[in-house]
Amino acid sequence: MLRDVASLINASSDLNTTLRDIIRAVCLHTEWSMGGIMSIDRKSGLAYVIARHDPNLLGDIYQNQWELKSSPTILALQRNEPVVINDAQTADEFPGYQQEAALRGYRTVAVLPMGCKDAQDRAVVLSVQSSKVIDVTESNLALLQTIVHMGAIAVEKAHRLAAENAFAARLQGTLSANAALMQQVLSNSSVASSAAMIGGILPNPVLAVDLTANLVVPGRSPKPGEIDDSAWEAMVRQTLSRQIIEMSRAVAQGRTAQTQDVLFRELKAPLILPTLIEPLFVDKEVVGALWIFPIKQDFSDLDHLLLDSAKFALSVQMMRHHIRFQNEAQTLSDLFQELVEKRWRTLDDVKLKAMRLGIDLEAASRLVVVGFRSEGEDFSETSLELHRSFARVAQQRSAQATVFSFDNLIVCHLPMKGENQTDAALSGFMRRLIEEARWIAGDIPYVVLSRTCRSPGDYSSAWHECRRLLHLARRFNRTGIISSRDFGPLPVLLSAADTREVFEFMNDAIGLMVRHDAEHGTAYVETLKSYLDNGCRSQQCADALGLHVTTLRYRLTRMTELFGLDIDSPERRFSLELAIRLHAILAQENSGANVPYAP
Repeated sequence: MLRDVASLINASSDLNTTLRDIIRAVCLHTEWSMGGIMSIDRKSGLAYVIARHDPNLLGDIYQNQWELKSSPTILALQRNEPVVINDAQTADEFPGYQQEAALRGYRTVAVLPMGCKDAQDRAVVLSVQSSKVIDVTESNLALLQTIVHMGAIAVEKAHRLAAENAFAARLQGTLSANAALMQQVLSNSSVASSAAMIGGILPNPVLAVDLTANLVVPGRSPKPGEIDDSAWEAMVRQTLSRQIIEMSRAVAQGRTAQTQDVLFRELKAPLILPTLIEPLFVDKEVVGALWIFPIKQDFSDLDHLLLDSAKFALSVQMMRHHIRFQNEAQTLSDLFQELVEKRWRTLDDVKLKAMRLGIDLEAASRLVVVGFRSEGEDFSETSLELHRSFARVAQQRSAQATVFSFDNLIVCHLPMKGENQTDAALSGFMRRLIEEARWIAGDIPYVVLSRTCRSPGDYSSAWHECRRLLHLARRFNRTGIISSRDFGPLPVLLSAADTREVFEFMNDAIGLMVRHDAEHGTAYVETLKSYLDNGCRSQQCADALGLHVTTLRYRLTRMTELFGLDIDSPERRFSLELAIRLHAILAQENSGANVPYAP
């Protein structure tokens, strides 16, 4: 008989079918006429019927759940031994059984713990009923326990097989996901689309950080019960991106993954999220980070395998985009050098080259040139980061905008349309660049807007004008948005003129006088400036200087003797006044120090 029972309960690999076969085998090969198998849910306080055998087919009268307090099943589990009810129709301690026994016509009941769990990890018991009162002997119980034990083995086998099938399915899903990720990378897709795919195949919410572009790509919400996906995306893009980028850089410097409770400070209500931050590398170069929010479940071995594939896919894609960005920037820089130096072979040639880069040289465009205090130094990693960040900001303003580095400056080429050509229309864009520079480099740059360029020949003069204004900004320590209106005409003239020729002009005009004042503590240059400012009127000049007019005339006579002062002609007076003003500008630039002149 036991061989038949074993064959019957092992006939299926499906757990539910196995449970049904167990109770059916018991009823077919023993004196028990009907029975069932129940799962015990201690949390809810209920026992649920999960398999039943009853040849009477009584329709809707079956009760499929029992309160544990009125069921002998909880006693069988607590004692870990069979519970026998001699006559359920007269057993007052189990009123639920008493009522059902009368309806279904059974008398003696035996309840045995099976020592196994169902698919929901709940304890399982077997209950058999006889249509008449029987004497349950030790041998009867031993036979039932043997069948139950064989059934438990079959259940455990079904569990293992189900787990193996689930693992195989997950492994196949992981391999398919890995292949899809590789295909995504090879298809030259964006980091955002790859991050979206990774978020869909990993069990936890993720967030991708592309440090090659200062870009944060949020996935689904890490707290879906409190923050929906769209609100989380808005929070990340508008408020949290800078903190996320800064933390990603810090973790990348340590070159190992970190698990920490991240406090997002900039929100109305501070948010703390347990987070795993995985830095992304290509050939030991940091390219980004992948944030995983472990709110639902821990990572299994397959999840870690998938995570490694996701990290590799994102790393390769970010590095490829970074290399392409650098190549495009270098090509743009080479093109701009041709425009500035006007060394193209033909106009058609340079226009065609620009068109291949997405630039129409005959369309109205303007340059926004950004410089920094350390112009003479080569671009550092921070400067490259600024370059990438400016490119992202420029692309947000116009899809046709391009950004490149040239002569240790960052240049934004912006196509103009209609009213967008005005300085006021571009001031917001330039302020955005300043804010990015303040955040990334911790400094306020010089930002200059060029005149409108409408042909290849316009770019050289526009560029040199921007360079002159940047030179003035550095000389006078001005930062922010710079225009020629920020300076008087003389500084602009000074920046446009050859420096050597300017110094020669000032030296010829007032060089001897400046040196004499420096060596002897006299004030001849100040006296001459006041005399010229007052229209060469002695009394007004004397009053302005607080001198007696006789003292002023003596000083002028002495200046004529020492320096050959000649103010009789308008041309000479203009030359002296111009030299004095240029000298004052250079003295201001050098923080009041005496300006050196060649002897």
